[in-house]
Amino acid sequence: MNTQNINPITKLDYPDPDVICVDGVYYMVSTTMYFMPGCEILSSYDLVNWEHASFVYDRLDGTPSQKLQGKENIYGQGMWAASLRYNKGLFYICFVANDTHKTYIFTSASIEGPWEKYTLEGFYHDNSILFDDDGRVYIVYGNKNIFIKELAISGEKLSDSDTHDTEKLIISDADDAYLGYEGSHFYKINGKYYIFLIHIPKSTGKRTESCFVSDSPFGPYTGKDVCDDDRNYRSSGVAQGGIIKTPGGKWYSILFQDSGAVGRIPVLIPVTWDGDYPVFGDNGHIPESFDIEDLKPGHCYNPLVSSDDFKTDYSLQGNSSFGFKPCWQFNHEPDLSLIKRNLTDGTVTITTDKLSSNLMQAKNTLTQRTLFPGCSSTVIVNGSNLKDGDYAGLCVLESCYGFIAITKRHDSYYLVMGKRDITTGGIFGERHDDEPFDEMECVKIDTPIVRLQADVEFDNDTAIFGYYEKMDNATPKKLGITHKLQFKLDHFTGARFGLFIYSTKTIGGSASFADYKYLT
Repeated sequence: MNTQNINPITKLDYPDPDVICVDGVYYMVSTTMYFMPGCEILSSYDLVNWEHASFVYDRLDGTPSQKLQGKENIYGQGMWAASLRYNKGLFYICFVANDTHKTYIFTSASIEGPWEKYTLEGFYHDNSILFDDDGRVYIVYGNKNIFIKELAISGEKLSDSDTHDTEKLIISDADDAYLGYEGSHFYKINGKYYIFLIHIPKSTGKRTESCFVSDSPFGPYTGKDVCDDDRNYRSSGVAQGGIIKTPGGKWYSILFQDSGAVGRIPVLIPVTWDGDYPVFGDNGHIPESFDIEDLKPGHCYNPLVSSDDFKTDYSLQGNSSFGFKPCWQFNHEPDLSLIKRNLTDGTVTITTDKLSSNLMQAKNTLTQRTLFPGCSSTVIVNGSNLKDGDYAGLCVLESCYGFIAITKRHDSYYLVMGKRDITTGGIFGERHDDEPFDEMECVKIDTPIVRLQADVEFDNDTAIFGYYEKMDNATPKKLGITHKLQFKLDHFTGARFGLFIYSTKTIGGSASFADYKYLT
């Protein structure tokens, strides 16, 4: 099959991909950070089209920060860059969480779970696991300085062991790199050991993929850059990810590309070989079209983003007990005691139990990824049970967020368009933002039940908010300004649509959400 212009492949924020093939199905894991349920795994038969397979966990450790208690949070933290492997009938997921500084391993006999959790001693940044042919197990990890260590395996469980070789430095980046080597992906191919890494040389200033090869897991390694291309998009390089061999013998790589406010999106690249080294695309440049191998022609993929009438309980699907479609994730660990669902009416009601100075501190915000190059969402919000100082509505969630919301002031209802611009910290932003939003426009409304809309487009990274003066109106009326979105490292995730409520004066107010529509 020849598919034109297939990249980017998900058009959604799925960074740090790792890919395997088991029994004719491809599985891909990516970073989900602070969103829960977390550590999402996708499945595919052609490496181009993907659908949800499972979440590895609903909750991680239930810390105050993971629960958004008070002003605590794990924005820009949580789970990063998982390694996905399959060995002797068991799936393994290994990742670190940057808030707890732990290394987690989850195992399951089925990709749908249930998953068993335990931890490794130590903090193995951007790690990759290799089960070698002789039964030995290695972990490669690090930033700038890349280390290898042998792990002990007892039955199905991995652990550190003093009886094996201690960690060894095997690769080190030069001092003139904006980003030192990291994002390890470790393989054994035709008797040789391969480590793929991302870095940002100062000579180019963009993400670049490198490959190192050795006859021994402990080196010495020799390597070079194998992919240095930005697809003519914002001078943003494509790098960090794994390689995969199809059942038909073809090789591909899935890396990601920083794509502005929408986030970091996977890119599929054909791989060939020149001696011991892989050749990515056309000598390191990514082609627009190429042959793919479809293992199940005609398969109908479930979309990764979706409208929702909230009338179905999905608690037995997608390995999540929260009961929502797998396209939904909460901003941090939710408090289900504050969330009520009426499957008959198709409503989700969220109640507040703390005071928040801004949207970033709002618990139980229900989110979906935004779609490149643009998309919209609408939802009916019922603010009848708001208290004075509450805000409930539809947001585009990043640190530089924007929203449209119903608020109650002195027993009257208003619609507000608000935005927050983080001006400190540069690209690093402000993870503990405590400032209220800037109100751009406010209009009084006669009813607390309103359909709201948010439109985003990523040519210019902007969001527009509006409302329907009558439910049967064909088009919304814009409220406020066109808001500029920005991807910053304080959140480190792409913009998401969010359904939210928070209180600024008195706790206990609530809002209901219904008839959510995702428009592409």
